[in-house]
Amino acid sequence: MSRIGKKPVSLPQGVTATVNGQTVTAKGPKGELKFVVNDEVLVKMEGSEIAVQPRDQTKTARSKWGMSRTQIVNILHGVKDGFEKKLEITGVGYRAAMQGKNLQLALGFSHDVVYETPAGVTIAVPKPTEITVTGIDKQQVGQVAAEIREYRGPEPYKGKGVRYAGEKIVRKEGKKK
Repeated sequence: MSRIGKKPVSLPQGVTATVNGQTVTAKGPKGELKFVVNDEVLVKMEGSEIAVQPRDQTKTARSKWGMSRTQIVNILHGVKDGFEKKLEITGVGYRAAMQGKNLQLALGFSHDVVYETPAGVTIAVPKPTEITVTGIDKQQVGQVAAEIREYRGPEPYKGKGVRYAGEKIVRKEGKKK
């Protein structure tokens, strides 16, 4: 039995949600998101709460039960407050700048890397060594942050590269003389 799945999802203040078949739609101050729940999970609107239950007691239905509830919580939180990921750039000469809607990264390559900002996500550069990715879709914000980090991930010897804010890099000892 899913401990997460059996808790009903209460609607935050200022957010409206509708359940139409297997589609959950949430509208809030930041925008609107839709989530299509798997067919093995049953979704019902009960007053100002959304209840999620497995259709039967098969292993796959029970495994998708808690995840479906968590996805619904994420879209409700996204349309109300949004999500944010912060990235830090470490290294001599490594920097970021906005070029129109695109992110321009100088990461030690022979050329600058230009990352096109996808729709639904906002990228800001408060300092040349900090990048902030914001949006209402948690999965999309995390994916964009991961794609930016992938260009030059942190290396274990000097710690140079792009990393998430607060991420600890396990440092290795260099060559011994």
